[in-house]
Amino acid sequence: MTIKDLIRYGKNKLDKNNIDESLLKSKMLLEYVLNKKREYLMIHQDEDVKKSDESLFLCYIDRLIENEPIQYILKKQQFMGLELLVNENVLIPRSDTEVLVENVINLVKNNYSKTFKKVKKEEINILDMCTGTGAIIISLAKYLKDYNIKYFASDVSIKALDIAKENALRNNVEINFIESDLFTNIKNIKFDIIVSNPPYIEKGVIKNLDENVKKEPVIALDGGIDGLDFYRKISKIAKEYLNKNGFLCYEIGYNQKESVSDILIKNGYVDISCLKDYGENDRVIISRKG
Repeated sequence: MTIKDLIRYGKNKLDKNNIDESLLKSKMLLEYVLNKKREYLMIHQDEDVKKSDESLFLCYIDRLIENEPIQYILKKQQFMGLELLVNENVLIPRSDTEVLVENVINLVKNNYSKTFKKVKKEEINILDMCTGTGAIIISLAKYLKDYNIKYFASDVSIKALDIAKENALRNNVEINFIESDLFTNIKNIKFDIIVSNPPYIEKGVIKNLDENVKKEPVIALDGGIDGLDFYRKISKIAKEYLNKNGFLCYEIGYNQKESVSDILIKNGYVDISCLKDYGENDRVIISRKG
């Protein structure tokens, strides 16, 4: 088949199986198989595709029909203008989380001094807990280059940390990665900011999620019976690891504002504020150690 025929065939097959954005995904898969940019496909649409490439493309179409996220097939995801490696061992970074990153960037700019060539300003320690792909901490490191910051990231999953380390390398940032079940292996370090996008889906809801979401690691989704297990655990212990007036910043589920705020209040945090994502859902909570 030609490039044009193959794109059309893929689109039609995806349409029959109710896969959304069928034309876009068909094009993206063929770009990936041929290792060519979109412009090439447009200019050479009447060019024949090798049988081996055709077979691989059709295999990927079938994987989409089986509800595998296209990011796992393409092994990449865009986040904060950066390209990140992803696979089945990590949660796929989403645009909602960019709101958390943007607000932590603003937090740093509003509360800490830049580093100048002749004057070394205060050093800041930032920890990203439950880092997954490393999307949050890598983005902070890329966009806060003018600050004297040491970056730390932890995760209980060794496989997730392998992906995060590779992403840090690809994006040319220096992160201190720690294999740890929450704070278990984090010793003798105090932080100015702890940021986390922890698992926050209610256990009973996971079975009702979109089929492609259910392909993502359960360990990165399951927040316990009420979805709040990690907020309770992190909030309770984080104050021991925060410097005076340090900040604890969370991504939350759209309906968790009151519950997470209550957890923070009970643990002595102050100046609690909630910010919305671009869909006007409550998405980020920022608090300060009391």
